[in-house]
Amino acid sequence: MIKVGIVGGTGYTGVELLRILATHPQARVHAVTSRKEDGLPVADMFPSLRGRVDVAFSSPDKAKLSDCDVVFFATPHGVAMAQAPELLAAGVKVIDLAADFRLQDTASFEKWYKMPHSCPALLKEAAYGLPELNRDAIKNARLVGNPGCYPTTMQLGFAPLLRAGIIDASHLIADCKSGVSGAGRKAEIGILFSEASDNFKAYGVSGHRHLPETLERLNTLTDDKVGLLFTPHLVPMIRGMHSTLYARLTKEINNAALQAIFEDAYAHEPFVDVMPFGTHPETRSTRASNMLRIALHRPDDGDTVIVLVVQDNLVKGASGQAVQCMNVMFGLDETAGLHHVPVLP
Repeated sequence: MIKVGIVGGTGYTGVELLRILATHPQARVHAVTSRKEDGLPVADMFPSLRGRVDVAFSSPDKAKLSDCDVVFFATPHGVAMAQAPELLAAGVKVIDLAADFRLQDTASFEKWYKMPHSCPALLKEAAYGLPELNRDAIKNARLVGNPGCYPTTMQLGFAPLLRAGIIDASHLIADCKSGVSGAGRKAEIGILFSEASDNFKAYGVSGHRHLPETLERLNTLTDDKVGLLFTPHLVPMIRGMHSTLYARLTKEINNAALQAIFEDAYAHEPFVDVMPFGTHPETRSTRASNMLRIALHRPDDGDTVIVLVVQDNLVKGASGQAVQCMNVMFGLDETAGLHHVPVLP
């Protein structure tokens, strides 16, 4: 049984980790940290976990994280890189859900996250945690940087096209929408109910920190220089993400062959569903599950291919993907603990 520690168990990705791990057949939550909630039973804060999680929050100095086999960091940027060296030295594997170990370019990290990177040597050995595109590296890693939610949709949506060499890589467009939970569990004016409900807006149009991460990874899939216009939007729903991706075809290809490229790319991926050509995946079809769904469109059979991608931003976009990485790192069935059927309505 894998002993799991969670640093930062009071946020949305933390409680999502707890929900998923509560039914994992080969993992047990050993410690959950929170300075403010030290001693409080987890189920008292999150009644949905009553009868499922019987541990209490503990302050970091009491948690004995070094006794764990793996520690998840569901924390703000900067926390994991401060604590990871000590845990790794103790033989504990680390999965960070923040950005500390996503970018290999230290200068880019420091530019976008406005803080110095405290352990660039560890950064170089960190595996990027997107199993569908980086499984072998994750399998042998002791340190994983979990992808951002938007980058997951953009990479899995563009990857088959880039690898096939049939699109203009220099002019990609991603029009993406996320539910409010993507902003985290915090008191902030812009995500209050009366501010976000019955409203729709773009943000980060001049530059978003998920852009350099996505570009760094997409550039590993092609010899061509990747150019990407990425615009995120906030939509008035709790969870869910919908990315509409645009690319210009540079080679003659019929729709059946285009569909086959995606079906072949993800034929053996348990959490990527390539839907029939021309269909419209909905965010609710992935709610509370680790599934990501993709559908292709080609208006007027022209030279533009549109890729629709949906996922739950808290599961495949965060905590579910982290557990998927844990399964790969420990040689378990990759789907262990992740057989959740999406919730409807």
